[in-house]
Amino acid sequence: MAVVTKELHIQTRGEVEIVDITERVNEALRDSGIENGIVTVFVPGSTAAITTIEYEPGLLKDFPAALERLFPKDIHYEHELRWHDGNGHSHVRASFLGASLTVPFRAKRMLLGTWQQLVFVELDNKPRSRRVILQIIGE
Repeated sequence: MAVVTKELHIQTRGEVEIVDITERVNEALRDSGIENGIVTVFVPGSTAAITTIEYEPGLLKDFPAALERLFPKDIHYEHELRWHDGNGHSHVRASFLGASLTVPFRAKRMLLGTWQQLVFVELDNKPRSRRVILQIIGE
């Protein structure tokens, strides 16, 4: 059993940017020396998320629209009373989507569905420099 930790770095433009990281994670798996196992993909921070999506133009429009319907920017958020930074909705969205995902892999490639890509979602209302931590466990 081996454990390898790697990092990805992503520069974002701000909300709601969806970045396909599938190939970058598969590349890290190939470079890890681990053949089979699981990879946990984690973003440190409270205004970003990791999830899967079919990374195609229609869903790249539908996903932000759905987030706006579920967690509108223009309603009251208590978070604003403390920080006044306009990103209360970003924190709520990130909490619901989640900061990490664990994916099995075999032959140094994630076992994703045919139309399933692993994505980083920037939810903050301003550009950010982000780290994504990969914890690769297997043999």
